[in-house]
Amino acid sequence: MRTSRNGARLQVSPEVGTWLARRSSKAGDWTLEDLVAAKRGTTVSVVIPARNEEATVGAIVTAIREELHGLLVDEILVVDSHSTDATAEVAAAAGAAVVAQDAVFPALESLAGKGEALWKGVAATTGDLVVFVDGDLYDFTTDYVTGLLGPLLTDPSVAYVKGFYHRPLNGAAGSEPEGGGRVTELVARPLLNMFWPELSGFVQPLAGEYAGRREVLESIPFVVNYGVEIGHLIDLLELRGLDALAQVDLGHRVHRHQSTQALGRMSGQIMQTLFDRLQRYDRLVTAIPPATMLAQFQRGASADGVERELVLTDLSSPQRPPLDSLPAAIRPENALQETA
Repeated sequence: MRTSRNGARLQVSPEVGTWLARRSSKAGDWTLEDLVAAKRGTTVSVVIPARNEEATVGAIVTAIREELHGLLVDEILVVDSHSTDATAEVAAAAGAAVVAQDAVFPALESLAGKGEALWKGVAATTGDLVVFVDGDLYDFTTDYVTGLLGPLLTDPSVAYVKGFYHRPLNGAAGSEPEGGGRVTELVARPLLNMFWPELSGFVQPLAGEYAGRREVLESIPFVVNYGVEIGHLIDLLELRGLDALAQVDLGHRVHRHQSTQALGRMSGQIMQTLFDRLQRYDRLVTAIPPATMLAQFQRGASADGVERELVLTDLSSPQRPPLDSLPAAIRPENALQETA
């Protein structure tokens, strides 16, 4: 039972309440020794999508390589997503395998976006379990990897694990301890509560740290942009059921914050994905689909002398199909060896 701001008593649905108790855990619930013992021949790949992350990606790779590689992690792959800095060189020097995003499935049209890098990362690795870690973390510890692997290695009924954490917002006015995750609180959470309340128990549905079983990840489409995470949750809820999903408290996360306009574009991509899923699963069918063009304004001279420049962004959210639906002819047995 919870109390709202106006004093009304709110009851969490029995399904969500049961799920929260059963499928929420902390990274510290498992030791490295516990997980190594539970691994029993299971192979693990860590995929790090990175675009212009030369300042942070090296430390992330180094920590995983020094503490987990050979014990718990079998592959560390950085997918270089059109970086213009030394991301690829830094990652390789730290000990990761590095693949250019467009080098995986070169016969396919090149698409831009985080989800594209994740999809290519799954294709270019071979682990039975795949762990995704963002490349922009300043305070990374290997608890992120061990925590996400805990439910998957110890409970065969868990298919996909989402991370959550305390996420401060640091700015000129100081630090707001729980101010991060603005798109989650303003866009993703209200929409999920309205249309997929079964997912309302996820603390951070858009978190970039999560893990899944390969056969599960290969069975779902990947939206190529920032809609990828909300698309995963909805698709897996519909296909596997809520109890196949879990979440783990990873502690604390500090990363590079994006501008308000960038968050607006991200929000639009997430909304486009959610409306696509509403139609796909017959939860809301509209005669006119939502427009995909986002109009934003930034400071600058315009033809009429107004100091605001109109910027248009197409928020169309193309998706890559499930990997297990691709013809064998375009998918080598070990894409990483083919493209590294």
